[in-house]
Amino acid sequence: MSHRNTTTAGPAIYAERLARVRAEMRSRSVDALVVSVGFDLPFLVGYHAMPLERLTALVVTHERATLVVPRLEAPRVEHHATVFDLVAWNETDDPIAITAGLIGTARNVAIGDQMWARFLVELLKHLGGRQFVRSVDVVGPLRIQKDAAEIEALVAAGAAADRVAAQLQSGAIPLVGRTEAQVSADISARLIAEGHDVVNFAIVASGENAASPHHHAGARMIRHGDIVLCDFGGTMNGYCSDITRCVHIGEPPSDIARAWSDLQRAQEAGVMAGQVGATCESVDTASRQVLTEAGWGEFFIHRTGHGIGMEAHEEPYMVSGNHLPIALGHAFSVEPGIYVAGKWGMRLEDIVVATANGPLRMNATPRELVVL
Repeated sequence: MSHRNTTTAGPAIYAERLARVRAEMRSRSVDALVVSVGFDLPFLVGYHAMPLERLTALVVTHERATLVVPRLEAPRVEHHATVFDLVAWNETDDPIAITAGLIGTARNVAIGDQMWARFLVELLKHLGGRQFVRSVDVVGPLRIQKDAAEIEALVAAGAAADRVAAQLQSGAIPLVGRTEAQVSADISARLIAEGHDVVNFAIVASGENAASPHHHAGARMIRHGDIVLCDFGGTMNGYCSDITRCVHIGEPPSDIARAWSDLQRAQEAGVMAGQVGATCESVDTASRQVLTEAGWGEFFIHRTGHGIGMEAHEEPYMVSGNHLPIALGHAFSVEPGIYVAGKWGMRLEDIVVATANGPLRMNATPRELVVL
């Protein structure tokens, strides 16, 4: 997946984030942080590394931050010289040795969760006798709480996705007589037209295919009598959208109509449970209880939600057993679903941000089961 190097941040924000990372490093007795591909890197310095066989690494110590990149990639870096140093290595250089040199004598090293094993294995040869932890332990507490600029970006991305969802509900996106794959491509094009830089996914699942939560849109032709589940999102100015809406081709039968009514209630309960100070688990419990009491418990087969930000799926996760308290700026999906294998499925999803005034939805598209 490619990413534009456009972000909503600037040098002052990156400097502040690095200062907070260093404070977190000190609190955890971490001497150096090394991140490569993944989203910790753009969060800290604004640069998206391409997943190449050439190493890119940001090394953060208590004294300095240095971005190591292949020379041919250096023109893609927006170098904020007051925030980080830039080392561009040549094809005949050893980037592993350069990175190890920047880590120096650091004893406790945090390694990026998504650093390729090919680089880590080589790096470990230079770092014998060290202690290692995951970068998520250091950067995660910063990324999980969105600041005002990040929330503004999520609002804009959500509004753009809403406009596509509204086109779906109005019938502006033709369904009957088209394949799921054709509709998926149509939705993807509309996301781009509404301002997204990249499409992350566009699930279109019709009829019995909707019983598979992550169905891959295929050759099935959409026809009268189908429920059509559309779950789509992308990245816009560095932050993600994610929304799910269902429509029904013709009047739905009574079991589907009743299930949707129960699903709406379950989603509302999950949203309202997302209060600051409540546990992430409580969001899952609230939605799941409604569906269980309505007789759909066995058909709700996944967690209720996931965090969202620079990644479509990130911390925090709204799932049983997660006792993390919801904090100001936590952004997450609430998306209960009902899946009856071989027959039909449905899901309803909005993105929510926890605020001092309660949960704030990022999506305003009607949540009824629209009949087309």
